[in-house]
Amino acid sequence: MIEEKCGGIVGTSVETHVESALVELTGHAAGISVRMLGPLTIVQNGIMLELPASRKVRALFAYLALAPHAVGRSRLCDLLWDVPNDPRGELRWCLSKLRGVLNEPGRQRIETSDDAIRLDLDGCFVDAIHIASAAEEGIETLDLPRLQELSRLFAGDFLDGLEIDRSPHFNNWLIAQRRRLRSCHAAVLEHLVRSLPADSDEIFPYLEKWVELVPFDARAHLALLTTLARRGQLGECEKHLAAAARLFESEGLDFGPVREAWLAIKNTRPSALPFAGLIHLPAAPRVELVAAETGPVAARHASLAVMPFLHEADNARGGLADGLTHDIITRLARLKSFFVIARGSVFALAERNIGPEDAGRRLNVDYVASGAVRYLGNRILVRVELVEVRTARIIWAEVFDHKLDDTFLVLDEIGNRIVSSISSEIEMVERNRAILKTPSSLNAWEAYHRGLWHMYRFTRQENELAQHFFGMAVRLDPTFARAHAGLSFTHWQNAFQRWGDYAKESDRAYDTAGQSLIVDDNNPAAHWAMGRALWLRHRQDESLGELERAVELSPNFALGHYALSFVQSQSGDPTAAIGSSDHSRHLSPVDPLLFGMLGARAMAHVRLGQFEEAAEWALKAAARPNAHAIILAIAAHCLALAGRLDEGRAFASAIRKTLPQYCADDFLATFQFAPDTEAVFRQGAKRIGLV
Repeated sequence: MIEEKCGGIVGTSVETHVESALVELTGHAAGISVRMLGPLTIVQNGIMLELPASRKVRALFAYLALAPHAVGRSRLCDLLWDVPNDPRGELRWCLSKLRGVLNEPGRQRIETSDDAIRLDLDGCFVDAIHIASAAEEGIETLDLPRLQELSRLFAGDFLDGLEIDRSPHFNNWLIAQRRRLRSCHAAVLEHLVRSLPADSDEIFPYLEKWVELVPFDARAHLALLTTLARRGQLGECEKHLAAAARLFESEGLDFGPVREAWLAIKNTRPSALPFAGLIHLPAAPRVELVAAETGPVAARHASLAVMPFLHEADNARGGLADGLTHDIITRLARLKSFFVIARGSVFALAERNIGPEDAGRRLNVDYVASGAVRYLGNRILVRVELVEVRTARIIWAEVFDHKLDDTFLVLDEIGNRIVSSISSEIEMVERNRAILKTPSSLNAWEAYHRGLWHMYRFTRQENELAQHFFGMAVRLDPTFARAHAGLSFTHWQNAFQRWGDYAKESDRAYDTAGQSLIVDDNNPAAHWAMGRALWLRHRQDESLGELERAVELSPNFALGHYALSFVQSQSGDPTAAIGSSDHSRHLSPVDPLLFGMLGARAMAHVRLGQFEEAAEWALKAAARPNAHAIILAIAAHCLALAGRLDEGRAFASAIRKTLPQYCADDFLATFQFAPDTEAVFRQGAKRIGLV
């Protein structure tokens, strides 16, 4: 199949229907429609415009069309001209040619403001922008007709034939756009295969195009093999398997997992085979995986590849960019939140100039991160993006801009922010995906993330649901350390919030934290859970020891730093509590437990006699949408101590609407303050009637 069919797939039908597809998608033939997939084509009111022969005029149009905002003239000169005599003069000439083609009576499409240029395409249809919008919306959410419409737009390579000699910046941009759109195309094809009935004759062109587009994606091959096997075409399967094996081996890739999956397909009754798009393979088949470099692991967690960062000036690797990549991979692996592909594997792919999206599919991971480093005078810019491989959706992108005072300190700071952002974004996507699935269909990883979704609501009912799903996760996988830690946290909440018998819930929090440690003594979440459980038992020194071990194992573990702040703010070192609170918020600025990080700092300021500062931090904590009654009580007491009695009474009144008997004794029983600190809080409570 790979040798016989991959060449003649759906290209002819796509080319034939692309113009009608543009009209269909825009709703009418009037106005301007731009096709960038294939040779650049502009159609106005149903008539194809004759474009200038100059490649740079066409390149300028394409770049401005996709730019999200106005672009400076200097940037455009750097992009397209390799130090000519008069780059700005050449730019003006190119712009005049574009004005002649695009401007209409009463409508100037080329806009200039100060030293920047913008292309106004409002009301126009641009195929590449339409595809990017669909990817942002979520290709996996689109129905069959919409997927088919999108597939017809892929008429060829992005800006086919528009490479420009001696314009490396433009060519780098062009390559990146082509990679991104190929990834979108592969995602569209994969989800088309999922959406079509298994016996549909339409499925084969899409399957074959999928295999042609991403020939090293094991899922594409298995989907084709499954479809052929369902129809009894085992001979065709064997031919395809042999050709695919030769292809993989020529690239030094392990074909073993595909061969093993084929044997399972071959030995299954055709009617019992899964649909073509529902094939499951372990992440990164036979490729070194790390969770803190511990070797191969099972495929129950989300998986991530961090591709080597590049130097933006020349698109090359090495030096500082390689060091930053290695640091990010190591830190993410030490978090042990998900599987991280080892450095050797991603660097080996990068050596062969394999782009991030293609690498993600070859490694069969869920997410791929990539980035670039750029120097601007005494500043350093690091651009990073995180892509969901199977949908080609950019789920997070950021530019970190720092003054380059101390290179290593700056890189450490940027590394911290990248690691925390990647971790929190993946966790959020996984939580949201799990909540959409029916409970009976969840695996251990999904049940754990469903538990997190409920846990972060911080109500008694949601905590019970979180406990249920964490329990499901550990039943499905008793070796899942973080699920045991999550279960411990729900018992901790029951004790802390007085939602159950304090002694029994404290014992359960301790026991389940112990299970987490037994499963994986090197998991920071296990030590975090044990540290909190020991605090419930009033064993502060041991609690601090466990929490310090958690952040020693993973310095980027924000919850570990927060828990240290929580314990220190009550009867430990209040100055250290403030430092840990700040660091936890720096690592995870939008953390679901942000109210606790802020509240711990407020209590530390009370112990230092800084009541006004305490009130301000407590107000920030209470303003968080998931702040519970104990956080409101911290705000009430801190405001009272700062002399802001009306505000303090308002919080006291809000608390008593749900807890009519709440008083200072309840507040102080929640925490573990020394007698002198208790006396201070009682003074505040007396001022606002919380007695």
